[in-house]
Amino acid sequence: MDIIEEGFDCIVSKLKEAKKDESELSGKIKENEVLLLARMGEKAASLVENYGLNMLLRAKNDGKGELYDTIYYDNKMFILAKSDPLPFRPDNSSMPVSDQFCVLDSEGKFFEIYYSAHEYMTDSYAEEMTPERAFEIYGYEIIFMLYKAFQQYLKEEQDLVHSLEKTVAFVFKKDSEDNKA
Repeated sequence: MDIIEEGFDCIVSKLKEAKKDESELSGKIKENEVLLLARMGEKAASLVENYGLNMLLRAKNDGKGELYDTIYYDNKMFILAKSDPLPFRPDNSSMPVSDQFCVLDSEGKFFEIYYSAHEYMTDSYAEEMTPERAFEIYGYEIIFMLYKAFQQYLKEEQDLVHSLEKTVAFVFKKDSEDNKA
């Protein structure tokens, strides 16, 4: 009976060791996902300058909902994701948020833009985010959107686009399998 107990203790020890290795590897995978996002953001910065959007900083609203006296952010941006809006803006707790986006600007920086619409004015607040924070909030959606931008605009770097295609396919396959479990 002692041999059986020793064998059982050995199996339990191996399982604990495997769990420890799994959590360490999981941490390394997360670090690499954030690193991938950061590098994709850096690479996409030049694309944003050429193909990005001018995002609204503030504007006045007429009685019909049309905007006038519009002012835009200095840098162009790619919209990477939309989120359920927070109840109020981080810069002003009396300002309700009507729309909230994750964007990448032409300097390769990630931002969260909070839009507020009140009686005769629409304005926004842009809060810079680290790639870690962007990935934590928006996850793989922003990696996928950057990949789509590369696919559409990086014609001269097809090797990079094909490599990212394989990476994104692998990640989304893994993510969908995790959601099924």
